[in-house]
Amino acid sequence: MLNLFQLAQGQSAQVVKLEGGAVFAQKLQNLGIREGVTIKKIRAVSAHGPIIIKAGRAEIALGKGMAAKIIVEEQKVL
Repeated sequence: MLNLFQLAQGQSAQVVKLEGGAVFAQKLQNLGIREGVTIKKIRAVSAHGPIIIKAGRAEIALGKGMAAKIIVEEQKVL
């Protein structure tokens, strides 16, 4: 397992855990990001900047700090 910021660009993964408080978890859930959801990392703007992910049909920009608190498990390509 790794955090969302560490996920390779173009890789899909399943959200395993949200490492933050209730307010953090609620904010992500409002964006469609919750445990069990499959997301895809579209791109990272820079090494320290936001990343763009796709959750469902929505593209979402997250800061590095938020992305580091989202624990994911990479999906294996068969």
